[in-house]
Amino acid sequence: MAPVGGGPSAFEAAALARRQALQAPSGPLALVKNLKVFGIACFACLGGLLYGYNQGVFSGVLTMTSFKTHMGSYIEDQETLKWNSSKQGWLVSIFELGAWLGTMYSGFLAEVLSRKYSILINVAVFIVGVVIQTTAIAGSGHNSILGGRFVTGMGVGSLSMIVPMYNAEIAPPEVRGALVGLQQLSITLGIMISFWIDYGTNYIGGTGKSQKEAAWLLPLCLQLVPAVILGVGMIFMPFSPRWLVHHNREPEARKVLASLRGLPQDHDLIELEYAEIKAHSLFEKKSLQENFPHLQDMSVMSTAKLQFVAIGSLFTSKPMFKRVIVATVTMFFQQWTGINAVLYYAPTIFNDLGLSSNAVSLLATGVVGIAMFLATIPAVMYVDSWGRKPTLIIGAIGMALCHMIIAIITARNQDDWPHHRAAGWGAVAMVWLFVIHFGYSWGPCAWIVVAEIWPLSNRPYGIALGASSNWMNNFIVGQVTPDMLKHMTYGTYIFFGLLTFGGAAFTYFVTPETKGLSLEEMDILFGSVGVAEREKERWREVHAEVGLDALLERAGVTTHHDASPHGSESYHPEKEHAVEKPVVTEHQEHEETKQV
Repeated sequence: MAPVGGGPSAFEAAALARRQALQAPSGPLALVKNLKVFGIACFACLGGLLYGYNQGVFSGVLTMTSFKTHMGSYIEDQETLKWNSSKQGWLVSIFELGAWLGTMYSGFLAEVLSRKYSILINVAVFIVGVVIQTTAIAGSGHNSILGGRFVTGMGVGSLSMIVPMYNAEIAPPEVRGALVGLQQLSITLGIMISFWIDYGTNYIGGTGKSQKEAAWLLPLCLQLVPAVILGVGMIFMPFSPRWLVHHNREPEARKVLASLRGLPQDHDLIELEYAEIKAHSLFEKKSLQENFPHLQDMSVMSTAKLQFVAIGSLFTSKPMFKRVIVATVTMFFQQWTGINAVLYYAPTIFNDLGLSSNAVSLLATGVVGIAMFLATIPAVMYVDSWGRKPTLIIGAIGMALCHMIIAIITARNQDDWPHHRAAGWGAVAMVWLFVIHFGYSWGPCAWIVVAEIWPLSNRPYGIALGASSNWMNNFIVGQVTPDMLKHMTYGTYIFFGLLTFGGAAFTYFVTPETKGLSLEEMDILFGSVGVAEREKERWREVHAEVGLDALLERAGVTTHHDASPHGSESYHPEKEHAVEKPVVTEHQEHEETKQV
């Protein structure tokens, strides 16, 4: 159904009430009733685990003695094994550059080849990247690590877009929110696992000159385990029913949908959900036909052109450009909170804060992973109650204050950490508190805002633009952080802190509260009144064309479309209770669009 938000139409209310009468209630029981979908989603979320693992594992590898001996000119001082800070930044950030490229082709690949085959292809890309990195042991050193991380980044960047899309499209509405949370948790779980694996393998052969190459090869090679499992398993996973419908494979789509739900194809719930999927597909085709009539032959070239032409259309009107500003700048501030500076360079940062050894700094880094994982849980559960805007503002202020406290502690003690151990641990505790503030706020909420501000017909391209901003700023942060830590020392934290305060100010003055708003209300916020009304008219046409009207009438549900200036619809009094229910599932619809 159309995720139109706060003021659902009577037609949508009636269809939703009918589906809710047939399906399991939301909550843990819904997962039990949908064990097959839950299992498939858990399996597909190995893609998120790969993302998180790769994001975290390199921070520990960078500090390992045996790894540094293979990096040639990237090491500034061969005696002390001190990194050249600029080259170290490039070594880390090349992964984000590859991921940015991966997000650019992911939409095209998923549309042309299917979500399933796109996951398989990107798993293969990821595996090739890992294999290239492990050849550094044969003497090619930094060249293998550099090239391998770029290729691995391509796979991870694309998977980070396609896996959530796949999960959203196979999930029934009553468990979609839970599966969204599962994806976010899988990323933080990957980060946490990688930190502790680094801590364990750091002891292979000792922590000094005697350290074995296995200390860094093992955590890099372990990435292959979930990747191979995901690749082999996806061969047996179903196609997305929505993709099948969109590519005119409707009998197969109905069969897959029935199998996912464990129901016969002629079951009322299957017929209703199938009609809704078909309506979504038809709505998108009509929208693209109206906006880009010259790119509708479904050829590979037209599909590729459509990705860029559609993104370009977001800049052609002032109201749409306002949404572009909110999406791209929100992602700018998300990365310039310094979160990935912490995730990529945590052991280095903890060493700079006076921790006595690399082993202790890796131990402290492991706590970062645990803190972020736990902080994500309340965000997934309560963000719709808290609201996006206050959560972002509070989180930004909390992170900024942590940065400032770290800067003060570092400025006063950095020249004599051995005599100020307590101060060093105080700074470490502030880093832990920083990732907690990020975990419940800017981690999930930035993506929610970016997903919710777009009209439905522009949403996939708007989200792609936001993701592009995310990865490009991620790349820049990874590139400059080592030089900042070397030359600015405590000024690094002041810099990130001021930018994070800027993120709070931007959210307060520019970003609207999107919780519970309809598309019509979004149009009023951004000054593009009429866009949602035109989309609503298109939905009326689609509902009639796919037979949803007839399906509801056959079930004894009678309702009719009646456009009103305020976006509300007339409905039969005896069905009034149905209007209350869609508010419950609006979170699910918004979460679906966030992942797509």
